[in-house]
Amino acid sequence: MSEPRAGTGGLKVLPSDPSKIPGFAAGSVALRGPAGPEGIAPDEGKALTAGSRLEIDRLVALYPDRRSALLPALWVAQKEQGFVGSRAMEEIAAKLDVSPAFVAGVVSFYTMYQTKPIGRHLIQVCTTLSCYLRGADAVVSHLRKKLGVEVGGTTADGKFTLVTVECLGSCGTAPMLQLNDDFHENLDPIAKVDALLDSLK
Repeated sequence: MSEPRAGTGGLKVLPSDPSKIPGFAAGSVALRGPAGPEGIAPDEGKALTAGSRLEIDRLVALYPDRRSALLPALWVAQKEQGFVGSRAMEEIAAKLDVSPAFVAGVVSFYTMYQTKPIGRHLIQVCTTLSCYLRGADAVVSHLRKKLGVEVGGTTADGKFTLVTVECLGSCGTAPMLQLNDDFHENLDPIAKVDALLDSLK
C-alpha cells in the first residue's frame, strides 16, 4: 500500500479544480473554517452498496493513477448515504490504495463533503475577510438565533444545518452564504436572510 508523498500529503495526485474531473458533481469548493462543522471525526455510516462499488471502480479506471479518483469516489459515497462515514472511507481507501487517514484528511479539508448526517438544507456562511467586514458575523448570529442551533448544528426537525466556511469566492457580493448548491449574495440588510428561509417553508 502506498502512502501520501512526504512534504505534500500526496495532494499532487489531486486536480487543482476538482469540479472539472469526470464523475464529479457540481458544487462549490471551499475550506472548512475554524468554526466549521463540529465533530470532524466521521460517523461510522454504512458499507457501500454494490452499485457504488462498481461506480467507483469505473471512476478508478479513468485515471492512470487510481488515487486521482478520490474526490469523485467520495462524492459517490456521499450521494448514496448523505455523508461520508468511516466505513465508506475505509472502503474507498482500499480501492485507491491509500491509507484511511489520507482519505479522512481529504474529506475534512473540503466543505462539500460531510462526515455526519446533515439537515435537508445545508447553510454555509462565508466568514472570510470580505464577508466578515460586510457583516458575516451578524448573518451567523442571526441564523443561530432564528434556527436555534449553534454553528455545526442541525435543527431538531432535521431541516437545516448551519456551518461557517472559509471563502466561497464571492468577495464582491459579500456578505453571502451558500444554501445547498446555490449562492445567495449581498445579504445586507439581514432581512434578506429571513426572506430566504421563509421561501423554503
